[in-house]
Amino acid sequence: MQTMPEIIVRVNPDLEPDLSQETHRIQDTVKEQAENPVMTEVLKAGVLSDEIDLGALAHNAAEQAEEFVRKVWEASWKVCHYKNLPKWLQDNDFLHRGHRPPLPSFRACFKSIFRVHTETGNIWTHLLGCIAFIGVALYFISRPSVEIQTQEKIVFGAFFIGAIVCLGFSFAFHTLSCHSVEMGRLFSKLDYCGIALLIMGSFVPWLYYGFYCHYQPKVIYLSVVSILGILSIVVSLWDKFSEPSLRPLRAGVFMSFGLSGVIPAIHYSIMEGWFSQMSRASLGWLILMGLLYILGALLYALRVPERWFPGKFDIWGQSHQIFHILVIAAAFVHYHGISEMAMYRVMYSECTVPIEPITF
Repeated sequence: MQTMPEIIVRVNPDLEPDLSQETHRIQDTVKEQAENPVMTEVLKAGVLSDEIDLGALAHNAAEQAEEFVRKVWEASWKVCHYKNLPKWLQDNDFLHRGHRPPLPSFRACFKSIFRVHTETGNIWTHLLGCIAFIGVALYFISRPSVEIQTQEKIVFGAFFIGAIVCLGFSFAFHTLSCHSVEMGRLFSKLDYCGIALLIMGSFVPWLYYGFYCHYQPKVIYLSVVSILGILSIVVSLWDKFSEPSLRPLRAGVFMSFGLSGVIPAIHYSIMEGWFSQMSRASLGWLILMGLLYILGALLYALRVPERWFPGKFDIWGQSHQIFHILVIAAAFVHYHGISEMAMYRVMYSECTVPIEPITF
């Protein structure tokens, strides 16, 4: 691991008399040149005083030299082996080479997205996914009201916000995780909170259209989802939640949250009929979405394939990259599924039952 060299300025006390004489000589020389228009105002202000603070000058020179060294180091850092990483950056011991060293500069972290290392695939998959969903959301929301009503835009907006926030936080985490312990911990919490928001946002449209004519179960299920989402966020804010040893727990928390949708899905299918046109138009896509999410979570928790071939998937093909790709695929599958549901409800479905009051 490369570290920035410390710059140490030492002054020999035996030279103090000579420094005093040199100070007076410099002052005399500068005063003679004070009228020179080439001399900068900053230089004049610094040397035309009664006394020159050599300590301040030395300190300033040291700072400038350190800044220069830092810039050179940022531009020339090299990837390193897992064993050379500090403990707070050691996450997956099956990835041997190609890790970024600590980069205590936001500029250096963001510039690193254009370098090849273990996080390159993770960064770009969710950065591009985030941009794609921003584009889809803007297109959807900008459609005229005669095509898509405001109420439908709000319902889909919950899903779009969840997807964009999740992918954006993930991109930020994988970009800035090497900045420092504090930044790594902060953005890991935001990353996990984003996953919870994506799951919550994904529930909203399909519960809304699935129970389109049944107000009471719709409100109950949305309330339960909100409570589970808040609990997931609270757990995500626990400092130890991001530790490598708790990777299976993280996968389990979010898988459980997602699988909680099985209950309303069964309810919905019984209510609509397993083989109704509505069920055929939506359930297949929802099931595919769930399978993609579950597969991604399992690969993430088990760290497959790098577990089977340590050091062979350091840069490309590692489990986290596959997980990212499956998350994006599942989100687009879900978007297609809820679009089919919305189209069916708006075009063909009329509520034949009155709005049910909430009773307990």
